[in-house]
Amino acid sequence: MGDVAMTVPVLVALSKQYPTLKITLLTRKFFSPMFATLPNVSVYEADVKGRHKGVFGLWKLYKELRKLKIDAVADLHNVLRSKVLKKYFRYGGFPVVQIDKGRAEKKALTSSKSKEFKPLKSTHQRYVDVFQKLGFPIDLSQNMVLAKADLSDEIIKITGSDSKKWIGIAPFAAFEGKTYPLELMKEVIEKLNTTGKYKIFLFGGGSAQEEQLEVFNSNFENCLNMVGKLSFSDELGLISNLDIMLSMDSGNAHLAAMFGIPVITIWGVTHPYAGFFPFGQDINNALCADRVKFPLIPTSIYGNKMPEGYELAMNSILPEQVVQKIEHVLYSE
Repeated sequence: MGDVAMTVPVLVALSKQYPTLKITLLTRKFFSPMFATLPNVSVYEADVKGRHKGVFGLWKLYKELRKLKIDAVADLHNVLRSKVLKKYFRYGGFPVVQIDKGRAEKKALTSSKSKEFKPLKSTHQRYVDVFQKLGFPIDLSQNMVLAKADLSDEIIKITGSDSKKWIGIAPFAAFEGKTYPLELMKEVIEKLNTTGKYKIFLFGGGSAQEEQLEVFNSNFENCLNMVGKLSFSDELGLISNLDIMLSMDSGNAHLAAMFGIPVITIWGVTHPYAGFFPFGQDINNALCADRVKFPLIPTSIYGNKMPEGYELAMNSILPEQVVQKIEHVLYSE
């Protein structure tokens, strides 16, 4: 989801700077609400678990897409499925440009023996490079974010109306190395809750995360567990109305950044240098684990590799630091 969300500011810029361009985005149907307000962007469903499954399913998908009279293909994914589709399109005579993920640079950044610790090109810029090669240079220097959504009746039923600041907290990530320990997150929430100044919305997915967040929901009066409460479209609407989002190095950081919401990110065994920092955000709002104590960070790009002892890396970011950063961002303007 994070990778898809990171395409949004690039497609906002592309659609604004080339208003006569028709853009068809091939992705999962679930993600289509992210692009609903872009006037010349339509979503075509990739049903990779159904009719488009496997090599023959991708051939069927290619034949479907060919009927849309596509002029060129931008592969922003560069995975096995898109590589197969790329071969089909090139066989059909379509120009195709595939993203350069910078795998060699990322390998050097995450190496344990000859680490080259330096900031790499952002994923957003890698997307821009693809369109430039297709003949569509893009300027990302302007504020390419989505407009705040009107709150639906379904959202208002849950949120109510008051003068409190709205804080979103997304405490989960795909891997343990990217997840702030829940006992420390509990301290963060407790400190925010006791001020009485904030309404705290907890984001996650699935029954296990819902159960964990329900504990916070029950213990803290100003917390609302949002798992399973709203459609994805309405959840995006709620996120667009937050005053701030606290997230791991994960999809929710990019969802909030799509709307220009200030995002504070917490980084464990991954690092912003890998190129996955949320769009348009202040790098000072990235809270990173202590690299003096844990010099192998980043240990991997996706957080799936954790050397012995590095399970404690997140503990070097204190709850007090997180709360102070939130309040600094909320009240510094």
